[in-house]
Amino acid sequence: MSQTTGRLLTGQAPQTGVGMAYASNGNVQTEKYLELLSEKFPTCQAAYTEVINLEAILNLPKATEHFISDVHGDSAQFEHIINNCSGVIRERVRAVFRHRLTSGEQAELCTLIYYPDEKLARVKAAHQDTPTWYRTSLMQLIELARYLSEAYTRSKVRKAMPVAYAYIIDELLHASGGIQTDRHVYHERIIESILETGSVCDFIRSLSALIKRLAVDHLHVVGDVYDRGPHGDVIMDRLMAYHSLDIQWGNHDACWMGAAAGSPACVATVVRNAVHYDALNILEGSYGISLRELALFAEKTYRPNDALSPVEKAVSVIMFKLQGQAIARHPEWDMEGRLLLDRIDPTHGPHGKVNIAGTNYDLTTNDFPALDRTRPYELTEEEASVVDGLVESFTHSRRLQRHVAFLYERGSMYTAYNGNLLFHGCVPMRPDGSFRPVRMPDGTHLAGRAYLDACDRLARRAWHERSEGLLDWMWYLWCGLGSPLSGRTIKTFERTFVADKSAWVEDQDPYFELANRPEVCEHILAEFGLGGVRAGAYGGSGGHIVNGHTPVASRSGESPIRGGGRRLVIDGGFCHAYHAKTGIAGYTLIVDARGMRIKAHRPFASIGDVVADRGDIYSDDDQLEVNERPLMVADTDIGAHIRAQIDDLNALLDAYRTGVIPERGETA
Repeated sequence: MSQTTGRLLTGQAPQTGVGMAYASNGNVQTEKYLELLSEKFPTCQAAYTEVINLEAILNLPKATEHFISDVHGDSAQFEHIINNCSGVIRERVRAVFRHRLTSGEQAELCTLIYYPDEKLARVKAAHQDTPTWYRTSLMQLIELARYLSEAYTRSKVRKAMPVAYAYIIDELLHASGGIQTDRHVYHERIIESILETGSVCDFIRSLSALIKRLAVDHLHVVGDVYDRGPHGDVIMDRLMAYHSLDIQWGNHDACWMGAAAGSPACVATVVRNAVHYDALNILEGSYGISLRELALFAEKTYRPNDALSPVEKAVSVIMFKLQGQAIARHPEWDMEGRLLLDRIDPTHGPHGKVNIAGTNYDLTTNDFPALDRTRPYELTEEEASVVDGLVESFTHSRRLQRHVAFLYERGSMYTAYNGNLLFHGCVPMRPDGSFRPVRMPDGTHLAGRAYLDACDRLARRAWHERSEGLLDWMWYLWCGLGSPLSGRTIKTFERTFVADKSAWVEDQDPYFELANRPEVCEHILAEFGLGGVRAGAYGGSGGHIVNGHTPVASRSGESPIRGGGRRLVIDGGFCHAYHAKTGIAGYTLIVDARGMRIKAHRPFASIGDVVADRGDIYSDDDQLEVNERPLMVADTDIGAHIRAQIDDLNALLDAYRTGVIPERGETA
């Protein structure tokens, strides 16, 4: 298969082509393009062979997409969801073996696929590692892999195989079934050789990896890899090794991106969140960011045995000072109401009070020794030293820089994919349903898609230029009411220092209510080029908006399916910290040739429990849509790219046949 075809199958857009334009109104630019194309396809035979290949690909089944959001550093649950593909593996095992294996035996096979190392070790410890067990397991894995490979070209399956065993696995996947032929004997002999050479465990690992690779073709991460849970770094390592994915930035991701780029406000926010959620290991253990200077300053400055620990008080005050400085530099944000340090009166009442929007609230502490009431947003000399050290650590942590660079490489503010619009938070709106213009740093006002595109550019410039104004915008993307990643007024100050929870209620963009209406969803989809005829081209009833960001309180009867099925909110409390609120352990979304399914996951204990007890994350399916016919590659974005490439090749063939471009001889 050509490089062009390979690029199409990985989801990368090919060169957009000229179609048959040359035949009807040829021009110099088009001729140059066709001459370049002729370097890859130098003869008529090469060109029409590629057309045949591409036409065949269009008629393959649409591969499975997996959507996940708001994992918030919970690496154990994330790893299991990735390994079991939100239950897709279990479904495929049932489809192949439902008449031959009991439910318990199916569960054993699933466990072997999810965690081959752990399962193999357990089988060996139990003295169950007999030749019969290995032979049976190999044959079951080969049969399942063969079933899954039917959705792909043989070339793509081969590329997905571990290099060391690719030839042998390819032979086994194309065995002749149960017919007793010479070819069948050949395949049986391969199995026996694997057992005799002692490589069976490696083959089981390789086949398990291949099955997981074939079960899901593409992963969508709809924001918020970081914060709350302790192992966002482990999740990033896993994503960097994943075969095909895209990421829509979440507001927590934007804060980490800003911190890695050197924003003092983002650095202080990340550190404060790690302290608050007892997730310091990600900073000190994973990214090598020392908090020693902060801890020494806090212990020397703040009193212990208070409502907050000295370290949390110290970093919170630093954070609010830095945020106040950023707000003062950007009056266009209209965030003066978040300047609260100058409204603190530590002498009023037992713990002091703070005036917020005209109301006095009791504080949980009056221990503010580093706060100068005449210059409340100015860092002390010691605070400035702490901040300088932290910024230096964040910007020089090689592992963090690699992870954030990957977020920029594979991430974006939004993604339009196969008729669906994916973004983490919102598109800022007015109460009447129109898109709300937001003032940009250059003084212009942008709304809708143009605003999200501009935010994407600002975030990328912040990473490369690292100027103060752009780094400030990374902090605004984290928490601004007008930020498409936030869309609400995040009240960290109130949650930190105010006991009255009525002060914690956060204003939010009208989007979050308006987008529960089908007509508003249609309006948003149309803004991003996914409305009407285009949306319906992908099967089902048209396009959908896929969001994260706002946990769905399933316990209280909330549904992730909104806007008449047009909007899907898949933040169901993936992180353990949210389980009590949502009542479940997260939502994911599966889209395949047959339709769309929301998965509501039950809490997951540990990987050890899965291996020991044949457990799993069990899910409740909500079949959102069933396609009238199974979708094919022709019904996807890749299909549109392939058709454009076919048009280009047909134009090249026409140029060969008319003699405008000479054939270059036989293909090398």
